[in-house]
Amino acid sequence: MPRKRKGNPVHGWVVLDKPYRLGSTSAVGKLRWLFTAQKAGHAGTLDPLATGILPIALGEATKTVPFMMDARKGYQFTLTFGENTDTWDTEGTVTETSDVRPTEVDILQALPQFIGDIEQIPPRFSAIKVDGKRSYDLARSGEVVELKSRQVTVESFELLSYDGQAASFEVACGKGTYIRSLARDLAAALSACGHVTMLRRTRVGPFTLAQSFTLDALEKLCHRGGVSEALRPVETALDDIPVLAITEIEANELKHGRAIVLTPSLAAENPDWILAMEKDKAVALCRAIEGQLRPKKVFNL
Repeated sequence: MPRKRKGNPVHGWVVLDKPYRLGSTSAVGKLRWLFTAQKAGHAGTLDPLATGILPIALGEATKTVPFMMDARKGYQFTLTFGENTDTWDTEGTVTETSDVRPTEVDILQALPQFIGDIEQIPPRFSAIKVDGKRSYDLARSGEVVELKSRQVTVESFELLSYDGQAASFEVACGKGTYIRSLARDLAAALSACGHVTMLRRTRVGPFTLAQSFTLDALEKLCHRGGVSEALRPVETALDDIPVLAITEIEANELKHGRAIVLTPSLAAENPDWILAMEKDKAVALCRAIEGQLRPKKVFNL
């Protein structure tokens, strides 16, 4: 007899406005405890020193986390000139100083080279694994970590304000883009020193700050039994995946791991994934194979 999971069958996404200095793993633990959920996970680590959007999946929504990892992200950050640090943010040790302060025109002229598909070296103090170990663990132990350059996509990079010392920016980017690396490279392009003094994530895929909740707000909702007010449907993370409406009989087939006939029109589109929905409930994520819709991730909702 299978062991019963601890917690309640709570399913959906919660958009947390993560506070400063709270780690992503700790945030997941707090929400799992608040919602007494059986399962929980997050879609993309957010640095402890960063605030903003951290989408957290509860229950069956954890099956859609991989689809959020590639989602477009939005950030606002402040680059303060004058000092480089070994972490490229305020947590690190100062490694170099400079009196160079670029003009606003200098900054605006430098930005286009960081838009599009660009090469970027991730920070040594990051969660990237090197020979099975986290880069930040190796860096903190004094080991020299040489990370390889990787291609990332920056869709937009805009200057919001500049007071001659600190510049604030807004960025829209793809998977794997490190804002601290972007800030470091921009400062270097301006022949200046600088590091990130504020970082806030404003968007992850379909999730925005307008839909987010602070920890305090979530605690109040949970204490008064308003859990559902903070939950967004499991399928929210699948907003760019084609949807197929199915019948109750077809839903039962998919739930038992059996394939159903795929409509010719959808088969012609040849999508990678198809979300089967019965009325307003997600049933399964499927693959189209030889004219059939075969369930790969079934939702127990």
